[in-house]
Amino acid sequence: MLTPEFLRGKFGRARPYRDYIATGTPGQRDNWARAQSTIHLTADQADLVGGFVRRMPVLVISGTWCGDCVQQGPMLAAIAAANPGLIDLRFLDRDENSDLAEQVRICGGLRVPTAIFMNEEFEFVSLLGDRTLSRYRAIASEKLGAACPLPGAPLPPDQSAATLQDWVNEFERVHLLLRLSPNLRERHQD
Repeated sequence: MLTPEFLRGKFGRARPYRDYIATGTPGQRDNWARAQSTIHLTADQADLVGGFVRRMPVLVISGTWCGDCVQQGPMLAAIAAANPGLIDLRFLDRDENSDLAEQVRICGGLRVPTAIFMNEEFEFVSLLGDRTLSRYRAIASEKLGAACPLPGAPLPPDQSAATLQDWVNEFERVHLLLRLSPNLRERHQD
């Protein structure tokens, strides 16, 4: 069960973004660095995320070997970097944390990346994974259409921007949920 105690314990053992990437092979680290070099929040996105006022621990179940993680992990890191005082982003390897991965199966599978959003007390708030809606639309267009891209091919810029916006939207949705929570409003007297 995703209790606050269980999630707090997992979060405490999870790694910050750079430390997590460092666990990969040299080739995996290069893939993550290449993807990260293409990710940039717009000024509006950075302003929005920078204005968040509630602490938001985010635990990502991932694999340094995973192409979707390589593409989307840097997006999550860019969002967290826009509000480092309040968005606390950590990564766990799926295969080393099967007790958690089993609890957040998606469509019966151990999908990655899967982001678990929590409040400041490590209570479960939301889960998003393994791909955003824009990413699924792009994949459906490619795989259900006449041609498929080569595995590991970089995302076209418009697909990357749409996927990044989906993630920003989920961070905003969770922040608003936290901001409007009666329990947290009472706790923070706002």
